[in-house]
Amino acid sequence: MRCPHCHYKNTKVLDSRPIEEGRSIRRRRECESCDFRFTTFERIEEVPLIVVKKEGTREEYSRDKLMRGLIRACEKRPVALEQLENIAVDIETELRNRGTSEVQSDDIGEMVMDRLADVDEVAYVRFASVYRQFKDISVFLDELKDLIRNDKND
Repeated sequence: MRCPHCHYKNTKVLDSRPIEEGRSIRRRRECESCDFRFTTFERIEEVPLIVVKKEGTREEYSRDKLMRGLIRACEKRPVALEQLENIAVDIETELRNRGTSEVQSDDIGEMVMDRLADVDEVAYVRFASVYRQFKDISVFLDELKDLIRNDKND
């Protein structure tokens, strides 16, 4: 691994630890020439997962995009970033375990809503309002009634 600071070709690994439930490795490295320290990540190269959008277009799955949506839904809510990362990893694992290279965006949205409903109801409603594109307040109220009804059944 080349040093990003001086471009020397030899670095030593100071620390390695698994992350993302053992699917990746985080390595702390040090340049043998200039002693610059930096972090690298190693992960299995997986077959691309394609998301089929509502209008039929296709794009590569992006965990970063999923995380941005989760963070936006949980803005100013008492939800730890680690919880959101776990949701994203869990969803991606479930999608990849299906064994198909394409997944419907609706499936991802439903998976997110299922998990957010268990974590934070306000975040769930925020995400649902964008995901389901509520046209008016009555649709929004119906969603809230369903959420309340499900809470009472749990």
